[in-house]
Amino acid sequence: MTSESPDVFRISPLIRLTLLSLYVALTTPLPVLAEATNAPVSSGWLWVGIAIGFIALFGALSERVILDAGGIQVTYPTWVPKFFRKGWQLPWSEVKALKPRSTGQGGLVYYFLSKSEEGYLLPMRVVGFARLVNRVQQETGINTTDVRPLSQPWMYLILLGFTMLLLLIDVWTVSTAIALGKI
Repeated sequence: MTSESPDVFRISPLIRLTLLSLYVALTTPLPVLAEATNAPVSSGWLWVGIAIGFIALFGALSERVILDAGGIQVTYPTWVPKFFRKGWQLPWSEVKALKPRSTGQGGLVYYFLSKSEEGYLLPMRVVGFARLVNRVQQETGINTTDVRPLSQPWMYLILLGFTMLLLLIDVWTVSTAIALGKI
């Protein structure tokens, strides 16, 4: 066990940018197209829903992982309601094991298994993931040499590229609707 100062890990800016941009690309044309097609849902209500969804996604992507001599905790800013994202805390003394589980897409995620047999998902999309697992190994004595992040940065770069392409198509679609006088 060590007594190092707390380490704080945040979700990767690349992941945050990619997911927030994808959300914008998928949703912002909807109110404009609703207006252009005289849809029964008002574009104003769609804008309100999109704004609420953006805030919720931003909150979910504001996760912080804090490791200190006492344990590991996952927290969210105080403005994120507890019923939406609670977070969790696990003292190092309660960590029994780090167990891999396969995902539906064939990847591996890891769960801390506590002495009371509860599972806590190891955050894997943080900046400094290798440093995080090294600290877990220091504090618990559990071998983490085989623990790898769920997805690599190049995957998010590809998704960001396609998201930018989708945003260009959105701009074209909306500008075409405006030019045709549909809005």
